[in-house]
Amino acid sequence: MIKVILCDDHAVVRRGIRDTISEAVDIQVVGEAGSYPELREQMRKTECDVLVLDLNMPGRGGLEVLAALREEGSPVKTLVVSMYPEDQYAIRCLRAGARGYLNKAGEPAEMIAAIRTVNQGRKYVTPEVAQMLVDNLNAPETEELHASLSERELQTLQKIASGKKLSEIAEELMLSPKTVSVYRARVLEKLHLSNNAELTVYAIRNSLV
Repeated sequence: MIKVILCDDHAVVRRGIRDTISEAVDIQVVGEAGSYPELREQMRKTECDVLVLDLNMPGRGGLEVLAALREEGSPVKTLVVSMYPEDQYAIRCLRAGARGYLNKAGEPAEMIAAIRTVNQGRKYVTPEVAQMLVDNLNAPETEELHASLSERELQTLQKIASGKKLSEIAEELMLSPKTVSVYRARVLEKLHLSNNAELTVYAIRNSLV
């Protein structure tokens, strides 16, 4: 039996994933968490084989969770399930230690196949991600400027480019407005931009929104 812990800050999403997984006789959900502290508590008291992890969580985000698990040498195999398009986050997640990346809009059967695959110690990627990995291998060594952004910086960039105010971003990410302002300043500096208008144009040109 493959033991799974679900980590997503939306209870409705967790229920949907749990219902999908329940169709497989060889997979069992043994725990759920809505934040990193809850996840730590679940993993402390419950053994699991696969962690199904959302990227966009309050407090410590998915990429930070992956980094923490890697630093601890955790044996749990992580499948990232996110609403973000694959071309924005899939390779980042795989580099950070995830065993697979799946878009939440995918078919339910994909979820079950992905969990089984990562439990076997193999990588699970869609044909689209596989093509991106091939393209990455064949691409010149130069990286786009936004590749240097941290997870929170990239999220701040995307949300500003989507028209959200700093106060709204702070509330969504459960951060202080001052912290979000710091992220915005770092983004502008790293991308060599001057204001939100230029930031939005950059995001659109690079298909980040």
